[in-house]
Amino acid sequence: MLYQSFLKPLLFKMDPESAHEWAASLLASPLVRPLQRVYRGIWDRDFPELACQIGGLPINHPIGLAAGFDKNAIMVRGLAQCGFAFMEVGTVTGQAQPGNPKPRLFRLPSDAALINRMGFNNQGCEAVAERLATLRKKPLPLPIGGNIGKSKVVPNEQAVEDYLKSFRQLMPFVDFFVVNVSSPNTPNLRALQDKGPLLELLTQLQAEQKNNPKPLWLKIAPDLNPSQLEDIVDVAHSCQLSGVIATNTTIERSGLSTPMAQVEAMGAGGLSGKPLKQRATDVIRFLRQHLANDQAIIGVGGIETGQDVFEKLQAGASAVQVYTGFIYGGPDFVFRLKKQLLDQLHAHGMQNLGDLGPWIQTAKV
Repeated sequence: MLYQSFLKPLLFKMDPESAHEWAASLLASPLVRPLQRVYRGIWDRDFPELACQIGGLPINHPIGLAAGFDKNAIMVRGLAQCGFAFMEVGTVTGQAQPGNPKPRLFRLPSDAALINRMGFNNQGCEAVAERLATLRKKPLPLPIGGNIGKSKVVPNEQAVEDYLKSFRQLMPFVDFFVVNVSSPNTPNLRALQDKGPLLELLTQLQAEQKNNPKPLWLKIAPDLNPSQLEDIVDVAHSCQLSGVIATNTTIERSGLSTPMAQVEAMGAGGLSGKPLKQRATDVIRFLRQHLANDQAIIGVGGIETGQDVFEKLQAGASAVQVYTGFIYGGPDFVFRLKKQLLDQLHAHGMQNLGDLGPWIQTAKV
């Protein structure tokens, strides 16, 4: 394919963040859209067997885009042409912020992984809400979620009001919300995963949307121990969450093929991609054993093939999200995953996603 033989080698010679910005400018440009439609027409296919629901939202298939790729909602229509069934924008914070000093994004090609310490760089909830309002003037081809986090300058004691600010701004323009308390790149943010602060935050957010409820998911870290995961389950039940996204990036560095001296030179940050695959699947399996079937688990971490998607769904996920695999796989990544997932279903004697388990609700879209 053109991406693997030409574009990827070119992009991977660039600084990772510069390459991302270049790709973002293409995906944001309406001039590229006709070419994308032609490309999609050649390579993409619809598979009714893969249609399902998450949080009551019907989607064409269970593969979405994780937060972090489109922080400011500038690429939504371009990313939709890449075949995603749903996506998140953000992470969005109450205040605009530049994020951490550069360099802050690193590739580990031998591990099919990334390390990032971006630090929630975004234009702030008001600017993102304004952009989403403009996008909503025409129908959007996929559900959009707002991933919200805490502004770096806001102390944890004032975190609830900071989250509420983003929540209120984005509410009219998103189809679901994701609460991010699990990034390792904002100081003390992960302390909000503790049961007490988390209950307070999610209770306030649920109360805010009493008259116009939308699916509310919690994104958790892969580094939680069993006791902490049990607390997450208790909170999910107490706050009647629509589900959990498992998982964010990890601070673990064990088992990498990349020389440790090279990894250490990259510094702190969250590791994503193939090394996270098994841990994310284990967390999904634990959560599925304890959550209700109507509480969706969105599986994230190390997805490179349709078999990886199948394994996450089989472990208990209702859908999955990708990020690092998309960067390594290119613009036809989702098209390939869909076909490979369908092949996996048929190889296991299944007719549609609902045959995997009662936690997956099929749909007609």
